[in-house]
Amino acid sequence: MGGNMAKMMKQVQKMQADMAKMQEELGNRTVESTAGGGVVRVVANGRQEIVAVEIKPEAVDPEDVEMLQDLVLTAVNEALKQAQDMMAKEMGKLTGGLNIPGLF
Repeated sequence: MGGNMAKMMKQVQKMQADMAKMQEELGNRTVESTAGGGVVRVVANGRQEIVAVEIKPEAVDPEDVEMLQDLVLTAVNEALKQAQDMMAKEMGKLTGGLNIPGLF
């Protein structure tokens, strides 16, 4: 029985090491989202961080700031969703599809 436990602990340690490596790799990968036909562009990385926001001049209308706010919000939320999906997909490969609460 002790052999099984030691074997299981080694598997858990290997999975943790693989996951740490994957998280590091995902931190270097990015996803991109646009809104308003591309006038607002947001880039997020696998750490769920926004790394770039680009707003084209034609998106800036001092008379309609609310529209620009909505475009930025839409692009940011979509970029973060894509980053979360990327993370879940890649981590799912390591866990074999197991959904481990609190893991991500």
